[in-house]
Amino acid sequence: MNLQQADDFREESRALALLLEPLAESDFDTPTLFKRWTINDILGHLHLFNVAAQRTLESREDFKAWIGPMLEQMSRGSGMLEVQRPWLNGLAGRALFDAWLACADRLAVAYGDADPKQRVMWAGPDMSVMSCITARQMETWAHGQAVFDVLGIDRIEHDRIRNIAHLGVGTFGWTFVNRGEAVPQSAPHVHLTGPSGAVWQWNEPQSGNAVQGSAVDFSRVVTQVRNVADTALQTSGETAQRWMALAQCFAGSAVAPPPAGTRYRRVAQ
Repeated sequence: MNLQQADDFREESRALALLLEPLAESDFDTPTLFKRWTINDILGHLHLFNVAAQRTLESREDFKAWIGPMLEQMSRGSGMLEVQRPWLNGLAGRALFDAWLACADRLAVAYGDADPKQRVMWAGPDMSVMSCITARQMETWAHGQAVFDVLGIDRIEHDRIRNIAHLGVGTFGWTFVNRGEAVPQSAPHVHLTGPSGAVWQWNEPQSGNAVQGSAVDFSRVVTQVRNVADTALQTSGETAQRWMALAQCFAGSAVAPPPAGTRYRRVAQ
């Protein structure tokens, strides 16, 4: 495997798999704090888009024909679960877990061997192979957070989270464009500390326009698994504060972050 981001995606998938492996069949029906989606719903969602990533790498034409009817359904007002459940055709629980994990491993190998600059089609704009597999890591990590939360487990984080933080920084402008707002002229300086203690920085240091804190907190905010008020991130300046209040690193229409205090790790009774 030649592409580090592909290996990072595989490790992210395996970290979630280790959490899910001991669950009983009925546990997969547990609702989470993410839109009341069950663990089955989350796993089915991840599996659907991993299959999508595999198809688009293999054939643009096949991918377009496959995803077209789903996009048409959504354009007529169907929600994500209404689209994915018929595609899953009853696949759930342990069988879904096995299918998802096998597909994730295949996807990691396929993307690891691909040209990182190759363009692949997606539901939104085309993107590079590197961006596509990074997005798969991001979504696995972000949706996985809801599962860790509902099971009351603290995830052991790794420095591969830098990929997600980098994606968050890179979508600064998208957060505003997606809402029909003018992009602020100067992107904030971002100073983050990784799980290992490594320090990562983006953009030029500026007085009164910065975001500082842990890479985990920053990634939680840009993926909208936490409200910024529920983290220890420090922001200075109006631009940085507004960005963190609205940040959205994923494609699709503008989505409001969860209200403060509504996403958290369940405390075992």
